[in-house]
Amino acid sequence: MVSGQDTVTPATAAEAAGVLRTAAENGQTVTPRGSGSKSAWGGTPSRVDVILDTQGLAGVTSHEPGDLVVTVGAGTQLRDVQATLGLAGQRLALEAGFQTATVGGVLATGEAGPLRLRYGTGRDLLIGVEFVRADGVVARSGGRVVKNVAGYDLGRLMCGSFGTLGVITSATFRLHPLPALRAWVCRPFRSVGEMGDVVGDVVQSALNPAAVEVDLAGSTGTLAVLLEGSAAGVVARSGAALRLLGGSAAVEDEPGWWGRYPFGTDNIALKLAAPVAHLDVVLAALRDAAGSGVSVRGSAGAGVIYAGLSNRTPAKKLESILNAVRGVLGGGAANGSGSCVVLTAPRSVREAVDVWGPVPGISLMRRIKDQFDPQRRLAPGRFVGGI
Repeated sequence: MVSGQDTVTPATAAEAAGVLRTAAENGQTVTPRGSGSKSAWGGTPSRVDVILDTQGLAGVTSHEPGDLVVTVGAGTQLRDVQATLGLAGQRLALEAGFQTATVGGVLATGEAGPLRLRYGTGRDLLIGVEFVRADGVVARSGGRVVKNVAGYDLGRLMCGSFGTLGVITSATFRLHPLPALRAWVCRPFRSVGEMGDVVGDVVQSALNPAAVEVDLAGSTGTLAVLLEGSAAGVVARSGAALRLLGGSAAVEDEPGWWGRYPFGTDNIALKLAAPVAHLDVVLAALRDAAGSGVSVRGSAGAGVIYAGLSNRTPAKKLESILNAVRGVLGGGAANGSGSCVVLTAPRSVREAVDVWGPVPGISLMRRIKDQFDPQRRLAPGRFVGGI
């Protein structure tokens, strides 16, 4: 029996299904949670009766090194998955900005790190998923081999839905071999415009970078290009990168800021997505509106940037920042092809601003929610449009 305000930690998909069935019978809502590293992301759920902690659904349940496929429980920390795969010289090309992030949490929030430039996000690496519907029925999509992609779109729907369509219990991914060598070629830049030019040159070059990241402080900062592959290939491409980036570039160790968010748990956090060609204009608008108090970092090569602001930023100030950035994204060359989302903020601030901004296809998203969770029992209000 599940009572209101409880936290339940099932150890199997069947137990998770039982939690959801009982909650449905009692008219209760259920909010999934992994390690809790991103619990504050997204909208504030309008009601939380039961927290379903997925950390009991942990472990690598199947690993086929020859097929480059792994199946893991949703509550498994991503770093544990990588440690297991590394013993076989393989990796899941998916990263998280929090050390304790779980596989299910990374998928549910659409989180991805620097390697997104080459490998995409979790939904691009996912080949099968098991989840529990709001009514307590266990559903499966996809398969355990790369060529079996039947029902793959259902798994993609779960990605980035913030737990509002189903509770992911396990996932199957395609893997990649660990590279023989990694090298970072870093270059400082003196303006956002210069950054945009350099990023464009790198992305359009034959360097084939695994990631292109930037770390900004005001108008200046550092560009870091990650090259991976065979030892000889990385050495050759590093030389080519040095020539392309100019005399101020150097081959260095992994930067200390690499893959880390520019905000802490107490900050207001933004996520910006924009066409790479217009990223400099978007970041200039952010800097002009926010001033020197904004920290910026992210995957410039993939057009995804994170920003951190003080949690003392007034709601009106945040609203003006959002309007400035969204205005650039919605007009001019960008022409509505990007987004600026408030990942997290103090509740009073979050409730006073438009967290998500314009959402194309919101009517379709609501219809999908109606099909998967007609009684709105799964994390109600956490996703766009109050879904």
